[in-house]
Formats: sequence, C-alpha cells, structure tokens
Amino acid sequence: MLGDTGGVNLTELGGFLKSRRDRIRPADVGLISGPRRRVPGLRRDEVAHLAGASTDYYTELERGTAQPSDQMLAAIARALRLTRDERDHMFHLAARAVPASGSSIDHIHPGLLDLLDRLAGTPAQLITDLHVTLVQNPLAIALLGPADPSTGPRASFVYRWFTDTRSRALYPEEDHARQSASFVADLRAAAARRAATDPDTTTIISELHRHSSEFTALWDRHDVAVRRNDRKRIVHPTIGVIEVNCLNLFSEDNRQRLLWFTPAPGTPAIEQLELLTVLGTQDLSSTQ
Repeated sequence: MLGDTGGVNLTELGGFLKSRRDRIRPADVGLISGPRRRVPGLRRDEVAHLAGASTDYYTELERGTAQPSDQMLAAIARALRLTRDERDHMFHLAARAVPASGSSIDHIHPGLLDLLDRLAGTPAQLITDLHVTLVQNPLAIALLGPADPSTGPRASFVYRWFTDTRSRALYPEEDHARQSASFVADLRAAAARRAATDPDTTTIISELHRHSSEFTALWDRHDVAVRRNDRKRIVHPTIGVIEVNCLNLFSEDNRQRLLWFTPAPGTPAIEQLELLTVLGTQDLSSTQ
C-alpha cells in the first residue's frame, strides 16, 4: 500500500478529492440527478467518467492507494471544477509539479468549462491564447479532429500551422493566406499581453522564425488583431466544406478562450452540422 513518502501525501489527497466530490451537484457538471440518489454530491463512478478513468482506479485514488499522473490530475481538476488554488494544492499533495501556464494540462477556467458543458448541441472547445487545445466537446472533435497530444511548441495549432503541412488540411487552400495572417496577428497580441520573458511565447516565436519564412514575413509586418470572431470554411473528410461562424469568449486574463461554431446563414451548414451529429468521429482524418 502506498503511503505518505517522499513528499507524497496520498491519504490527504484522497480525503481532499472526496471533499470536493461531495460539494458538486450532478447538475453542475451536466449530469441528471435521479430521484433515488443517496449521496449529496457526485458518485465515484461519475467523477471517474468525467475524468476518463475507471471507477476502480478513481476509488484507489480516494483510498490513497494510487498515485495519479499529471494528466489524470488535470482531468480530475476539470471534472471536479477545482479553482486554480485547489488544483495547485492537489498537485502538491501528489508531489507533482504544477503545470505551466498555457500547457495542454493547464488549469481550465471553471466558468468557461461550465459553458462548454452546456453547448452539447454545437461544436465547442477551450483553447489557450497560444492556441493549445485544452478540452473539446464531441461535436468539436467530429468537426475539427481530436486535440494533438504533443507537448512544447507543437502543442500549439499556430506552430503546427506553419511547420506541418498536414495541419492545413483543415481549411481550403485558397483560405490559407488569410488564416496565416490572422494567426500571426493574434499571436502578436497574445505575446504582448504576456511577459516579455514568458518561455512558452518566446519559444514558439523563435522556433517559428527558424522553421517558417512565411511566419517571419508576416511577423515583420507587425499586424496585431485578436481573433474575437471569424467566418471559416472547415474541410471535413466526409461531409466536405462546412461554412461556420466561429465565436470567442475570453477568460478575465485573456489566457483562455471558449470557441463555438454556428452555421453560417445562407449556407448548407445547418444540415451539414446535423449530419455531423450522426456521423460523430467515424472516418475522421483531419488534424487540429
């Protein structure tokens, strides 16, 4: 049995998880509360489902007999709607380094996550200001493809856009120049909001200068524009080109944004998105 060794306090971690689970109502995370519910908060199996873990494994965590990975801790933080301080506390109890801001396992703004849960009927996802995908709903995965599991600069879609031609399959070729300019202008705005020595920003920008002359040419133009809304044509491998409006909602510090996609008026997008709900992720080959 694992105990409290080497800075790890799994017993305290288990107690903390249970206390957070007890305070969450099913409706808070988009679950239906049945009439015969015996516990005031979430059940263990519900937290496990929300975090993408088995019930047995999550039970071991609450009993203090398993040490979770960084990815599992991040998933549990999202499932339990932890604040940033609570998330950091949980990582400390597990003797794990607190994730860097802007990473794919960064703390997710609880309010934005709540909104994402309520957008079940439209593609929606949460990303960072450096275009690292944090979480997607099923329709966003079906429309855009699953989030890239990479770490470091490659986790950013902007980085992949300029360094991996496969990422450009998401948009029609005739739209690539406009998308490139938009990505660079948005990245410049994000870089200015962050500290000049922010390692994530400086690494992405320096690596893009090394690998993409197109990026360097656009960066030297000094254009700046935050992507608040946009009309996009998304290339789906089965349905074809879907024209959508992409809307953005920002966290208070502008480090995270909720993106959701609605059908562009006057286009077949309504029927296409309805078909997307039927197809799901089958035959999915696009990259996001």
